[in-house]
Amino acid sequence: MGLIEDAKRVAAEFEYPPDEVNKGVKAFIRQMDEGLQENGKSLHQIPTYVTAVPNGTEKGVYLAVDLGGTNFRVCSIKLNGDTTFSLTQSKVAIPRELMVAKTSQELFSFLAKQIESFLKIHHNDHFEEHHERRKAGEAMTDEHFFQLGFTFSFPVHQIGLNRGHLIRWTKGFDIKDTIGKDVCALLQSEIVALHLPVKVAALVNDTVGTLMARSYTSPGKTGTLLGAIFGTGTNGAYVEKLEKVTKLKKEKESGDYDASTGNMIINSEWGSFDNELSVLPNTEYDKALDKESNNVGVHLFEKRVSGMFLGEILRRVILGMVNNGKTQLFKDKSSGTNDIHSTTTIADDSPLYKQWGIDTSFLSAAHEDQSAGFRITRQALGRELGIDAASAEDAEAVKILVEAIGKRSARLSAVAIGAVIISTGNLTLTAGDAVDDKDQQVLEEEIVDIGVDGSLVEYYPGFEDYMREALREIEGIGAKGEKRIRIGIAKDGSGVGAALIALVAARKEGL
Repeated sequence: MGLIEDAKRVAAEFEYPPDEVNKGVKAFIRQMDEGLQENGKSLHQIPTYVTAVPNGTEKGVYLAVDLGGTNFRVCSIKLNGDTTFSLTQSKVAIPRELMVAKTSQELFSFLAKQIESFLKIHHNDHFEEHHERRKAGEAMTDEHFFQLGFTFSFPVHQIGLNRGHLIRWTKGFDIKDTIGKDVCALLQSEIVALHLPVKVAALVNDTVGTLMARSYTSPGKTGTLLGAIFGTGTNGAYVEKLEKVTKLKKEKESGDYDASTGNMIINSEWGSFDNELSVLPNTEYDKALDKESNNVGVHLFEKRVSGMFLGEILRRVILGMVNNGKTQLFKDKSSGTNDIHSTTTIADDSPLYKQWGIDTSFLSAAHEDQSAGFRITRQALGRELGIDAASAEDAEAVKILVEAIGKRSARLSAVAIGAVIISTGNLTLTAGDAVDDKDQQVLEEEIVDIGVDGSLVEYYPGFEDYMREALREIEGIGAKGEKRIRIGIAKDGSGVGAALIALVAARKEGL
């Protein structure tokens, strides 16, 4: 068997046919319902206490802060009321010693001081007026305060719009004193200590922010149903009917929320879909990746979809072929069998031999390579992986593998999107809709709007096309339904989205 045939044989292991897509959708819907009924299920289905999405007419100035890793960002967002906004921001690195501080106060005091510095630079008039009122002993109401959305990208147990207890730190943070405490209250306490005109109005998940940002900026009058991240990680937040979120009634610490809308935005945490592997594809490469990960047996959907893992899957596939004595990948019997009259060599310290050695950007470059003799892929193999003098056949084989892994990721992504659309009943089809009329126009009120963010959906070649192909194969959507799905990029959920959630919180308080 030749090299290209070998590559196609391995690539076939990543095929995800229509019947498997539909099994996945049914299982996803079932796990969605289970997660709405009680905690501790594969899909966490976390109530966010946000009960409405914006429509683009909202106005005002709101603050947002984002603690998502080693940087802390402070933003001021002016909503213009016409689906547009203007944003001012500053960013500062978190000192390493504060990431492992002995007390919460050390970190949160630092964060409050960054907010103070931002206000002095960008909202000094408001800042000074507030201090003059305070000195004069004037009574102040919430109207005198900036409403702030706090994007906190660590596991929390959210029990209200601006209440959430830290479950555990990740991303290099380790402040034991913070575990179990309300992070919004910790930040508000330090803001109060500095006498700042700021109220922490909402605790924000960045995926929920993506949904809000898209709903504000999307064209047309249709509210956005789903905000989804397909990047380093993957997650989705969507608008659910409040009556289906039955576990809220069982929560002892359940916070207040506005029930008048009849809706609740749910943070699905769908990276953990089907951790029991009842329907997810499970190749030998998926098994090995999970076994050597630092969270074995969890986030199994994410490990097949997100950009953080696609490069590692490819690395294991390529290495498996290289170590297989029967395949000819990167093996030249002589320079005469290589189209550039040399022999392929793999450096001893090649990233091919190191876990996480291949970045997803390599897959993007190889996937879209249309150059003569796959020159771009061959250059990337040499530059990024230390594989010199790869032949055109080698590069073609790698491209076949890349396409299979990327396509499977996109088709799995369609399972999540399709399940949310069907479960929420936002795409009601009639018998006549089964016939695909290519010329029929889709009315605005028939649109199902979805906001997406992340490097895969924004930059990976053909990712949305592969998703849409799978959506057309889903029972209950089909070709006619897929045309009604509008997918648009929603940027800066942790900034603009957080500000919009602060706005929703202010409206709940009657501000």
